[in-house]
Amino acid sequence: MDLTEQKLRQILKRCQDATEGPWTSFVEGRDHDSGSNFIQTSKDDIELFGASVEDQDFIASAKQDIPMLVYELAKLKGWSI
Repeated sequence: MDLTEQKLRQILKRCQDATEGPWTSFVEGRDHDSGSNFIQTSKDDIELFGASVEDQDFIASAKQDIPMLVYELAKLKGWSI
């Protein structure tokens, strides 16, 4: 499957349509002492069930990482996103 400018725009739109960032992963015992693991967003906390700590960190980081990668790729391809 080829990555087209349209597909790149769709990826960015999904990220932009999600709850505003930044998103931060909080893990009990690593980032705080009591409670549960969660992702903090600008609105609400997201609790994941069945996800590993690495999965949670990836999901939280994706909110910031995806736009950066999309814009860099668009720049390299000469696309105006």
